[in-house]
Amino acid sequence: MTTSRRRFLKLSAGGIVGLSMGGISLKAFANEQLDPENPQAKALQYVHKSVKDGQNCANCMLIQGADGETWRPCGIFPGKVVNSEGWCAAWAKKPG
Repeated sequence: MTTSRRRFLKLSAGGIVGLSMGGISLKAFANEQLDPENPQAKALQYVHKSVKDGQNCANCMLIQGADGETWRPCGIFPGKVVNSEGWCAAWAKKPG
């Protein structure tokens, strides 16, 4: 069985598109809101709404994603998003 260069390029392009679309859907799936009842969240005392004055996920150095978004990824909870108004015991003030 011989494979032409054209067929190879078509299959390669299709594979790249498939991987890209798969990555997008996996990213959307991975951004599930963190449940405060999650064992790791409980261990770190995570809450969706901070009661600590001036301490919340939005001003923590571990938060990721764009400023101003309500739900953002956190380096402590892979595959989950946390509320920007939330707090956990791993909170560390952003420099600056």
